[in-house]
Amino acid sequence: MTAKATDRVSQIMSHLAQVTPSLQDKVCIVTGAGSIHGIGRASVFALAKRGPKAIYVSDLTLDNLQELAKDIEGMGVACYARAVDAASPSAVTGIIDEAMKTFGRLDVFFANAGVASGDRIQDETAESFMRMMRINALSCFLAIKHAGEAMGVTGPGKAYSGGSIICTASVAGIRSGAGSPEYSASKAAVINLCQTSAYQYAGKDIRVNAICPGLIETGMTKSTFDYARERGSAHKIGQLNPTKRYGVSSEIAHMVAFLASDEATYINGQAIAIDGGLSASHPVVPGKSH
Repeated sequence: MTAKATDRVSQIMSHLAQVTPSLQDKVCIVTGAGSIHGIGRASVFALAKRGPKAIYVSDLTLDNLQELAKDIEGMGVACYARAVDAASPSAVTGIIDEAMKTFGRLDVFFANAGVASGDRIQDETAESFMRMMRINALSCFLAIKHAGEAMGVTGPGKAYSGGSIICTASVAGIRSGAGSPEYSASKAAVINLCQTSAYQYAGKDIRVNAICPGLIETGMTKSTFDYARERGSAHKIGQLNPTKRYGVSSEIAHMVAFLASDEATYINGQAIAIDGGLSASHPVVPGKSH
């Protein structure tokens, strides 16, 4: 990444830090929040800046989550760390039930848990394919099904049905060229789930959207970035998109926080690419005009 692009990232991150609260009284759940450099963790901070009542942060283990919860508590937001298998029906309903019993409401569910592979189809197996579908797609199905049901519950603290469900898909789910066959198939499933589920909740003010990150520096993509840096080619990462750089987790996180808030009340059933423009074009030779 060029010095100019690096400066631009710093400028963007400084701007994103200046967010006004817009999630007042809301209760949120985030899965896949354990990675130090991940989209889930960055999204927890982005949500917290908007002043919700509480955030439940979860991952398969508690690694890094208790420290994250303390940081969020320091921002004046109640935060609870939970070990949750996002592809387990009982685990997903368990954390939702806890939120409902404690606060009587659920407003935001960010289904972010996921894994990736770089395997060719010849190296993939039925078992690896189903594992990918379980973690990436089934987890979103469970979130949409059970969180949506909870978001429809009204009571003393919530006069009307409503909520926002956000699922992490990928540009790999939009078209070929951004991931392995099994990974891409799982993310395409996530996109379709969000589109079809938006209509399942018609009239209930429960919105379901997918975010589709491009090449983002996270724990999941660390090996790609490390390899490029070892070869001295880190400046080439992300050069195929028109912004000429890769993205950072905070840039995805603020889209998540926006979709979670009432500022995005008319955005529903969408797959939103956050990829620097990569998916806007068919492949072209870098530096050549269309």
